[in-house]
Amino acid sequence: MLKREKSQAVFDRAMKVMSKGVSSNFRYWGRKKTPVLARGKGAKIWDADGNEFIDYRLGWGPIILGHADERVNQAVQEAIGRGTTFASTTEMEVSVAEKIVAMIPGMEMLRFTNTGTEATMHALRVARAYTNREKFIKFEGQYHGMHDYVLFSTASSPISAMGAYRSPVPVQVGSGIPRKIWEYVISIPFNDFEIVERAVKSHYGDIAAMLIEPVLGNIAGLEPSNGYLKHLRKLCDDYGIVMIFDEVKTGFRLANGGAREVFGVIPDISTYAKSLGNGYPVAAFGGKREVMDIIGPGSVSHGGTYGANGVSMAAANAVLDILAESPVLEEMAKRGQRLKLGMEEILNKAGIPHQMTGHPNMQGFLIIEKQAKEVRDLAHHDDNLYEAILKHLYEEGGVMAEPDAREPWFLCEAHTDGVIDETLNRFEDATIAALKKKS
Repeated sequence: MLKREKSQAVFDRAMKVMSKGVSSNFRYWGRKKTPVLARGKGAKIWDADGNEFIDYRLGWGPIILGHADERVNQAVQEAIGRGTTFASTTEMEVSVAEKIVAMIPGMEMLRFTNTGTEATMHALRVARAYTNREKFIKFEGQYHGMHDYVLFSTASSPISAMGAYRSPVPVQVGSGIPRKIWEYVISIPFNDFEIVERAVKSHYGDIAAMLIEPVLGNIAGLEPSNGYLKHLRKLCDDYGIVMIFDEVKTGFRLANGGAREVFGVIPDISTYAKSLGNGYPVAAFGGKREVMDIIGPGSVSHGGTYGANGVSMAAANAVLDILAESPVLEEMAKRGQRLKLGMEEILNKAGIPHQMTGHPNMQGFLIIEKQAKEVRDLAHHDDNLYEAILKHLYEEGGVMAEPDAREPWFLCEAHTDGVIDETLNRFEDATIAALKKKS
């Protein structure tokens, strides 16, 4: 079993001064189980007791190169010496914007902010202003941050509360959200061609935007059915709806150009964060010039004291240069595919029905017999066996992935072939141990 004396002592202190001892609800595993981390380097992390883990959580996706990457840290250190926050534009932020525009297909104009939540919030505001409409389509199981408008029917919502498949009900996530906000949300299942078309035709005069995670970042990385994103693009074109890709997780991870590049569909706006800074807080939203041009004094509000601060811009600049100069994501995908095929072979050998999901750089698996295409299909997933495998992998194998199958396994450049081999050996041990315990 893991040593936990120091971690528990720190967490006991945290419980006295921080709500549930954490700064994000998703970090809370319980009073006696929540990890307390001390440091990270490359693909590995260490907790307060010195326990070492291969990390596949990677801060839920931001770490694309590796923890404490020296190339990024050096750039940040140099930026700190020049000052970090100004009430004016800097040449560095212009350079970073130019690199993003050059790297992402169809990107013409953007604005910087600090978090994915801010990016999706501002993108929705721009869409409403551009169309002079107020409602938006949100797909069940997709997560778009922590502002009130999008906290409906996320991955953590009970499937039983979502209503009938053909007549879904938006499910509010937690207390504190004004009651009337749900009226602006049209919640529908993902990957269903007919239902989305019916929803658009029924409400198109009110729909400002279609907010889409092109890959389900909180549903095991499930991907869109063949032609589905193109179908959504056509509906948006035909009915004057702003198409927004939430690429907070997929951007600068699936490919240099993100989901736009992988799926060949250009939205009107995209949102970015996470991998753009390799762990430093930076985000952006942008797209077509015609749409983004509506932002400005007296028109559409967008601001933020720390937007495009020196630290975030230096980190983003370094990450973009590294991605542009070497095939980081392509090589990562090859190793990710080795991991995916290796885990599939182990699950097959163990006789466990399963579905391997997601892009190699952002993948997962479900213990399921019926193929899953959207969040409601997770009702058929064996949570208990999955959690047992992941528990053994964490406590005995020194591999940390999210114990909830809805969260993908994230890879970074520092996950070498050796690290992948090590992971597969430990995954096989964990699978065998979990099956023995079950029997």
